[in-house]
Formats: sequence, structure tokens, C-alpha cells
Amino acid sequence: MATTLAIDGLADRLRERLGERVSTSPVVREGHGRDESHHRPFPPDIVVFPESVDEVVAVVGLCREHETPMIPFGVGTSLEGHVAALQGGVSIDMSRMNRVIEVNAADLDVRVEPGVTRKQLNAHLRDTGLFFPIDPGADATIGGMAATRASGTNAVRYGTMRDNVLGLTVVLADGRTIRTGTRARKSSAGYDLTRLFVGSEGTLGVIVEVTLRLSGIPEAVSSAVCAFPGVDDAVETCIAIIQSGVPVARIELADEVQIAAINRWSKTDLPERPVLFFEFHGSESSVAEQAETAESIAADNGGTGFEWSARQEDRNALWQARHDAHYANMALRPGCRAWPTDVCVPISRLAECIAETRRDIAATDLLAPIVGHVGDGNFHIDFVLDPDDEAELAAATGVNERLIARALAMGGTCTGEHGVGYGKKKYLAAEHGEGVSVMRAIKQALDPANLMNPGKIVDPPG
Repeated sequence: MATTLAIDGLADRLRERLGERVSTSPVVREGHGRDESHHRPFPPDIVVFPESVDEVVAVVGLCREHETPMIPFGVGTSLEGHVAALQGGVSIDMSRMNRVIEVNAADLDVRVEPGVTRKQLNAHLRDTGLFFPIDPGADATIGGMAATRASGTNAVRYGTMRDNVLGLTVVLADGRTIRTGTRARKSSAGYDLTRLFVGSEGTLGVIVEVTLRLSGIPEAVSSAVCAFPGVDDAVETCIAIIQSGVPVARIELADEVQIAAINRWSKTDLPERPVLFFEFHGSESSVAEQAETAESIAADNGGTGFEWSARQEDRNALWQARHDAHYANMALRPGCRAWPTDVCVPISRLAECIAETRRDIAATDLLAPIVGHVGDGNFHIDFVLDPDDEAELAAATGVNERLIARALAMGGTCTGEHGVGYGKKKYLAAEHGEGVSVMRAIKQALDPANLMNPGKIVDPPG
């Protein structure tokens, strides 16, 4: 931890380069040390707002010279303590680097600065007939989404950030600026550095530019909801739809507790039973065919009230209600905080994993709705906890640890899309074994002084 005198000296040096875009205000610092998670916040000592790659290089150089940690910051919507300044240091807020640099409509790709948000990007693309499909719910920045390997509701059809980032420009801890990848759709030239940095959570460098794959806006889009007697029936429907090859764009599960919260928060009138949300993309005829197939499979599993609509207003309202689930849950217990956690398992084990998890929750007094992008085997628990109740926190911790152990035993992962941060770092050894030592070696090679977002993913050797 740097001394106050050293921090003041660094702040003065940074102001020489960035002027008023350097802040040591307690309010600004507090806002950059927390995310949307329940994890304890840790404010940085300084917050900077660069506007160019050269300014990022200058910030990195000064931090390296002063041996001060650096934490890249998007908009703070992460869920495992990714932006917490565990050792103090400088938060590098990328929000002012928010230009869409180049749209290549013919090649279905775009170059953006890291502070561009997904909604901003899609608004910019609206007249091109293209869109960026990765939708984590929050209006996150593209740089943050790349750094955390985000995904979301569309992942079952369009993949995750891993599949949609073609290349990056990254400022390394030693001040070098490197480009990874090209605009080509495939390459066998050397190590895949792009995928190394996608998901690195700011621990290997600062992402300053992203080249993305785009998709064509579908001719027709239709959304649907269907209620089921139980969660098992809904999950079995999801599995059957995926295994039948129906190219569903989104398929989301919400249990009856989650639906009750959504109805109360979003003023919807969904049946307060386990529900699947669907969305279908394609031509008019293919969308109709997909919906009919999904409805038939749902009926075989007891699904009722299958309602679908092609009206954009209805679709927007439906998906906004789904995206607001986290806030709906917190409203169930005013004054409490929510702890969202996630796992992902092979889809053939999904029903079993959710059933065992629900039994585990039922054995406690916890309020813990379940929701998930079940089309790719990913689901979430959103514990709603009294922050002053140690017994509740201990119970939730136990359920979470058993959930992760269960997912790993089924061939899954401790996090499908939330990332590691410092909240899930301790589970990596169980998932990756000796692979963690390789991650540590990469970290050591690229950031030997451990200045890039220290305390996240892996610790340095020794």
C-alpha cells in the first residue's frame, strides 16, 4: 500500500498529463471501488479518465514508475468484485474513450474504443442492418465485456464475447501497446492472444480498442412465454428443444420465486410458476416453425399458456422484465442486498444440477430465486440477504460452495459468465488443477510487478 505522500506525488504527476481528469475525491473514489456484487468494496486512491491510447500509456508508465496498482474500470456492473482496488492504486476509468471508430458493414465487423456501451453501439449500427448480439442485461462497456468474457441471454445462438471479439489493442504493464488478432474470420498464425486477454479481467493489460464480429438484424423476431408445473418440466423442455436442433435465440428460465418478484417489480401478470422465456430469430416462416416446434415440446412436458408475440413493444417489455430480475429480487426485502452467483454445466446435467440446488436452498430459510440462460446450461442464484445477519451470509456461503462443487463434479464450471474477480478466485484450483500454475506463469511474464488489477484471478508465485 503506497503512502499518502507517494499517492499525492503520483496524483500531481498524473495531473500534469491529464489535468482535471484526475480525481482524488472520496465520492469518486468510492464509486470506483464497488460493483453490483455483495463483495466488500475497496476504493482506489486515485481515479483517472484518459481520452486516448497515448494517455493510457502515460498513466500505465507513471503507475509503473511509482509501483502503484492499476485497475481498469468500465461502468462497474461486474458481479465478483472485479473493480475493487484491493491494494489501493489508480482506477483507469475508460468511459471517455467511447468512439465507434469504424464500421465495416460488408465484412460484418466494427472497431470501437473500450468505453462504448453495448446500447450505444447498437444505436450507432441501427441503420446498417447489423447489430451486436451479446446482451448481458446491464448496459456494460464493450471493454468491460471483453475483459470479463461476458455473455447473456443471446449466448445460446450467438455465443459469448469469446466468440465475437476478433481482435484487441492492449496496453501492457511495461507500457508496450500490442494488437491481437485481425479482421479475418480465422487464423492459424501463432498463439491466440485475443482469447488470452478476453476474460483476463484487467490482470494482464488495459484493453484500449476492440474489433467485434457483428450479426445481421433478423428479418423476423418473436418472443414467447410458457409456464410449467415444476422447474424440472421447464428444464426438460429446454434440453429437448436444444437437442432437437431448434435454433432458438434465447431461452431463459425463471422459477416461481423469481416470477413473483418480476410481477411485483415490473407490474407484469405472468403465472407464478416456473416459466421459460423464448425468442426466435429468422425469416417469417422459420420463426413461425421454431415457435410451433417449441410449443409442441413444451406441451409434452406440461407447459401451458404458450403465448408469443412479434410486436417489438411486447418483446421489449418482456425482456426488460427479465433483465430487471436482480432489482426485483432486492425489492422483495427492502434494505437488503442481493448476492448473485452462477455456474454452468453440460446441458444433459442441467436438470439434475438445478433440482439438487433447489433442494439445498429449501433446507435453509434463504430467499434465493433461480434464473438462468438455460439454453447453454448456465443458471444463477440470487441470494437476497440482510447484510447484518451473519447466519444468513454463512448459509448462503454454504449453498454457494456446494453449488460450485456440484457443478464441477458434473463437468461444469464455477462461473459461466460472472467471471472470477476476487469472489471466486479460490475455486479455480478445483476447476483447473495444474492449469492455475500456467495462468500464474502468464501473469508473472506479462506483469512481474503484479500491478495490473492485483488480487484477481491468480496471485503471483511465492
